[in-house]
Amino acid sequence: MNRLRTLIFQAIFYSGSVGFVLLAPVSACFGEGPLTRVVYGWARFHDWCTRRLLGIGWRLQGEIPSGPVIVAMKHEAMYETIQALLLLDRPGTVFKRELMNIPVWGPALRRFGGIVVDRDAGSTALRAMLAEGKALIEAGRPILIFPEGTRVPPGQRPELKSGLSGLYRMLKLPVVPIACDSGRLLPKKGLKHPGVVTFKVGETIPPGLPREELEARVHAAINALNG
Repeated sequence: MNRLRTLIFQAIFYSGSVGFVLLAPVSACFGEGPLTRVVYGWARFHDWCTRRLLGIGWRLQGEIPSGPVIVAMKHEAMYETIQALLLLDRPGTVFKRELMNIPVWGPALRRFGGIVVDRDAGSTALRAMLAEGKALIEAGRPILIFPEGTRVPPGQRPELKSGLSGLYRMLKLPVVPIACDSGRLLPKKGLKHPGVVTFKVGETIPPGLPREELEARVHAAINALNG
């Protein structure tokens, strides 16, 4: 049954996503409003597919503060990268540079509020990153980052990448850590399993802390479900 569920999900979700991918760059030409509708339409389509086809729901433990904050989320599956759109209010997401360099699609990501964090960036790139972050703050939007940098199998606790501390230092925002356990139901390879993904909101971390303390607190909080 899980094999059949997985095959049906892949067929419907990925084929259905083509329309949204093609619409995003076009809608971006007409402003933020049309692009936002396309992006959230895709997120709701993904939620429907995972619920109805895979039998995977989600629950939120705790409350996510509104307004401009940095949300640091555990990353175990592609699931949370899309589902975060339904948890947060129009988040500006930190992307890998490779995604932002995709022709047509990359500019649409940036238009929606994408930020590239590059630890080896020069002063010009750092100024651009700071300007993008400040624009999101002025719009009252949160900034979403996956501080481990890539998907991590359940139970693993790698060190955090430097992008989080860089944003924290430059933007002087509080950090909201969120743990999730999506990897046990949606492994990177293999069949998907029905169940409920939990998102657990940790204690908000104030701005101005030393890097070591910030990273230690975030690391503990985003791994709270790795029992």
